[in-house]
Amino acid sequence: MKNKKNRALIRAIVCAVIAVLVYVIGRQTGMVKAFTPIDWSWENFLRAILILMILFAAEGLLHFILSLLKPKSNRARTMISLIKNLMRYTVILVGICVLLSIFVKDIGTILAGLGIIALIIGFGAESLIADIVTGMFILIDNQYNVGDIIEVDGFRGTVTEINVRSTVLTDVGGNIKIINNSDMKNVLNRSDNASLSVSDFPIPYETDIEALEKQIPALLQEIYENNQPLMLNVPEYLGVNKLDDSAVVLRFTVDVAEGNIYMGARALNRGLFVGMRKLGIEVPFPQLDLHQK
Repeated sequence: MKNKKNRALIRAIVCAVIAVLVYVIGRQTGMVKAFTPIDWSWENFLRAILILMILFAAEGLLHFILSLLKPKSNRARTMISLIKNLMRYTVILVGICVLLSIFVKDIGTILAGLGIIALIIGFGAESLIADIVTGMFILIDNQYNVGDIIEVDGFRGTVTEINVRSTVLTDVGGNIKIINNSDMKNVLNRSDNASLSVSDFPIPYETDIEALEKQIPALLQEIYENNQPLMLNVPEYLGVNKLDDSAVVLRFTVDVAEGNIYMGARALNRGLFVGMRKLGIEVPFPQLDLHQK
């Protein structure tokens, strides 16, 4: 994130410096006449560079300023991400219009050319239009925002960017997935409610389970007190989950924030392992019974 902000500021400074140099050189040589109508090709070229550099400098500066903002709500972060993306498209479109207005003197030709381009885009970029329209409905319906944890087609990650055409997700391993907005279907937003961390803990068949179950509430209370505020409540013992080959598997759960679902499971596993050892219960090794005639 810091590198992005630095690049935006450097881009703004470089473009601004180039714009100033072009303007000064043009004024000194008489090639740029304070933005009056220009006909000479070199004047058009210098004028185009000047205006484009000003546009890019303004876009880079605004991008840098927005990057300095630290909004608390996910909705505000979403709007900032969208504004950054829109600025980039706006600069490109304005730049194209400026170039056409400089090098093509017939306004009617410009409008006709833009109409033809729009017609080509309309026929050849159906997916682009679908992405943009779907992105608008995602924002209007407030389906998800930057910072939310969502799951799409089995990929679970945090929304890091919402652009005009796409949504960027980053999972816990740092893997980045870019999904077109039109493909954002059957989205599961997991950020609004608490999530459940699960631990299946094996104990030996020889364990007196009735005696152990009397000691479990105190153990779970101790685990909860040692893991606040990670755990939102006292872990719950659900009972015998499975009779495995070498162990009786007990199931425990605890409520945590969605972003801590894996961390909560690890903390619960550790607490149960340490607590069970204090109670004299070891995790059983795999066992194999051999029968000989």
